[in-house]
Amino acid sequence: MVFIALYLVTSIIAGDFYKVPITVAFLAASVYAVAMSKGPLRRRIDVFSRGAGSSQMMLMIWIFVLAGAFAHSAKVMGAIDATVNLTLSLLPGQMMLAGLFLAACFISLSIGTSVGTIVALTPIAAGVADQTGASVPMLVAAVVGGSFFGDNLSFISDTTIIATQTQGCKLSDKFRVNAFIVIPAAVVVLIIYIIMGSNIASPQHIPQVELVKVVPYLVVLLTAIVGLNVMAVLTLGIVLTGVIGILTGSFADAFAWMQSMGDGIVGMGELIVITLLAGGLLELIKHNGGIDYIIKRLTRHITGKRGAELAIASLVSIVNLCTANNTVSIITVGGIAHQIGTKYGLDPRKCASLLDTFSCTVQGLIPYGAQMLMAAGLAGINPVAILPGLCYPLIVGISALLAILLRYPHRYS
Repeated sequence: MVFIALYLVTSIIAGDFYKVPITVAFLAASVYAVAMSKGPLRRRIDVFSRGAGSSQMMLMIWIFVLAGAFAHSAKVMGAIDATVNLTLSLLPGQMMLAGLFLAACFISLSIGTSVGTIVALTPIAAGVADQTGASVPMLVAAVVGGSFFGDNLSFISDTTIIATQTQGCKLSDKFRVNAFIVIPAAVVVLIIYIIMGSNIASPQHIPQVELVKVVPYLVVLLTAIVGLNVMAVLTLGIVLTGVIGILTGSFADAFAWMQSMGDGIVGMGELIVITLLAGGLLELIKHNGGIDYIIKRLTRHITGKRGAELAIASLVSIVNLCTANNTVSIITVGGIAHQIGTKYGLDPRKCASLLDTFSCTVQGLIPYGAQMLMAAGLAGINPVAILPGLCYPLIVGISALLAILLRYPHRYS
């Protein structure tokens, strides 16, 4: 409560949800948690450190380090530009709105980040709108919506990694459950965009596609789908970016490749610090009986699995509204969701899917989220103007709610 209140109030006062470092809010909450706990100070710090340094947290940090190294080295190597050009070159004529949505889905699934997808595609969407006279907010909305498809499903997305680690399930298993929920929603959105954008022309003068630079993304995607360990998947991807980058001249030498990896790892620093602080904070809450209290309050009117799943969905959605960060909301709620799932016998694979899906739904609909602010800034429009065209986050949220109410998919419910 201290964390959410501090972050929310200071962000409102500042008028910017990204002006107040979220690490500072977590630090303040952690200091408060240590101060209000009982017992010798050293013992309280030991409890905090035990949670921050647990094997689960360390595994998560290892994955973040590898994901950062892969994502940035692939970007410097030119993999993002190559993937964008390949996707645009494959788009059928008169389907630019639907095509941009598909491109955003594929790119975000490949690179595992909604923000990266938005940065890559929003300038293209704005340029297409200028060339064709189409609505800029509508084309940008298609990009933003599609970016959350991969943010939710990708094996190297931080939300996917955190959701699976906190619930104790495999990435490939969560992917299968999630696919049942989000792919039907994506198909519905695609049909809507086909109808809405049938009069928009395709872009001209697409740069030549360097297919070899798309290989690392494809290999990572395929090896992850077949169930290879995520750390092995990311290591393979890193090696491929280095080999291909050096052979194609994107990296001057091995030292340039290593520098790009180092920059990517440094870029994950804030997320790693948040993970450590959140792990220690939740361990103190658990040690003091807070987790049991929260579960008791949340589940006092719950009589079955449907209600337990709704409680998890509601909790992660509320925290996401307050923090404007889907990754942080999953970190904050993950441990509590696991306890609720254990108490009511929920499938951890579906719990992970619900955490990820509902956090992405809320994050995709709030105009003060990083994704919306980034897209609006790149396109030169107001973030609120994007909302009317955001079909995907809304429909995927409805799909996830129906998955709870209708006990779907049945084998995981």
